[in-house]
Amino acid sequence: MTTIDTHVGATTKANGSSFIAAVGQWVTSSDHKKIGRLFIGWSLIHAIEVAVLGAIFGFERMSPSGLELIAGDAALQLSWYSRHLMILGLLAPLFLGIAIAVVPLQVGSRAISLPRLAQFSFWSWLFGSGLVLISIIGNGGPGGGNGDMVDLFLMGVALVAVGIIAGSVSVATTVMTSRAPGMSMDMVPAFSWSALVGSITSILSLPVAIGTLIYLYADHTAGQVAFGSNKEIEKWLGWVYAQPMSFVFIVMALGVLAEIAPVAARVRQPLRPVVLIGLGLATSGVLGAVTQSSHTLNLDGSSSDKISSTLPFLLFNGLPLLGVLVSVAVALLALKEGRPRVNAAFAFAVLGSLMILAGVAGSFVQHIESANIVTTSFGEGVTAYLVYGSVLCALGALTHWAPKLWGVVLDDKKVLGLAGLGLIGTVLAALPLYIAGFSKQPAHAVFGFDYDGPVALWNLLAGAGAALVALVVLAFVGLLVQAVRAGAGATDDPWDAHTLEWSVPSPAPLNNFAALATVHSSEPLLDAKPSQEVPA
Repeated sequence: MTTIDTHVGATTKANGSSFIAAVGQWVTSSDHKKIGRLFIGWSLIHAIEVAVLGAIFGFERMSPSGLELIAGDAALQLSWYSRHLMILGLLAPLFLGIAIAVVPLQVGSRAISLPRLAQFSFWSWLFGSGLVLISIIGNGGPGGGNGDMVDLFLMGVALVAVGIIAGSVSVATTVMTSRAPGMSMDMVPAFSWSALVGSITSILSLPVAIGTLIYLYADHTAGQVAFGSNKEIEKWLGWVYAQPMSFVFIVMALGVLAEIAPVAARVRQPLRPVVLIGLGLATSGVLGAVTQSSHTLNLDGSSSDKISSTLPFLLFNGLPLLGVLVSVAVALLALKEGRPRVNAAFAFAVLGSLMILAGVAGSFVQHIESANIVTTSFGEGVTAYLVYGSVLCALGALTHWAPKLWGVVLDDKKVLGLAGLGLIGTVLAALPLYIAGFSKQPAHAVFGFDYDGPVALWNLLAGAGAALVALVVLAFVGLLVQAVRAGAGATDDPWDAHTLEWSVPSPAPLNNFAALATVHSSEPLLDAKPSQEVPA
């Protein structure tokens, strides 16, 4: 089925070149490429903010008594704010923005479905993010001393969730209803497929979070009878910012690798059905998310107790790990079968996916009860691997699709160097927290703890790694801005790619396609290059 709105964005053209007209165009535009870039820009700001907070926490933890970088009363609130930024302020909106910008081009649509809903999704998310920040500044949030600001925190998180749901509905509807003629669901490009399954799982899981927020808000304003005080928010809402809920938002990062790897290898996607299944399995963490609980493996007790523990553990933790393994393995298989050319986009995608794999594997280990690390900093290391690894994949996606979004090709050598630094930063930010977790460093505690071992060393490395990630993101943004200002024009298809978005000019025009071609495979642009020998 194909639905096309040929007039989307036409009413948002600015008359003249004044600053006010330009701002008005961005504020009111329903062009999916502009909405996507708004999401991407603000998410990258949050990425720098997250990494800076991670560096501050790492340096503060170097001394058990604290270096007094953070006041004692603010530690819990800033820790919560960092967790919120990682998942709902960075991970979810960053890939939602990339999906909103790219998916309509990939599936051959002239516009995104429900464009005003996509526009609403950004402003709801941005306004909610602002409320969360204001609540933290005003001594609110979990553990805050101002009750009104605590309520504002809950309201802000709910608006953020509403925005992500709205954008997910728009993306999923586009894939299901606005495909080019002849493009069946099994021909949908790998990234668009990951955007579809990721959006659907967001739609299924985030309403559960909103329901929890409504209960918490009502109880907090009515006497705190059923759900406890503001310090009890962790008990009821903590699952939103932990595993396996975070698996819902990493699938698009894996989709970036699945999209870029065959192009880099100059080969058609091998085992395409397996790739699509792997991406779907990675989102099976939604099953654990909607139950609002973690399912651990307990090997003590009777045989029936072991079985009753093992089955849900494998379902909620094993399936996502299997999905990530399959996605990464098939991408590496593409390199083996083709003639690979390693560029910056591919380097970012493969290194980021390997970091995600380290995070999902760590989550698997974390939920083995005998490891006794559930309440330690090991879980923070898992989140760091997942979030920073996903950021690397996102930078790969932006490098790959920069010609369509901004009309430029980034300096490959400089960006390739940033990919290597990003890998080092991610490993330093996450691996020491794994080690400290086995030494029983408590999760989300900033000071007031001690254990046998080099406390200062592990946390110094973690802080330095986070700082390096912040510098990598900042440098990438600088390279992108420099390229855009220089106006270096990109060709229509600089990567010799396979999918429909590379058949239109760079940057992509307002209505994407002048005419829609009938699609006969998952690599329609490659089909139009008969002179090129590409392995099957």
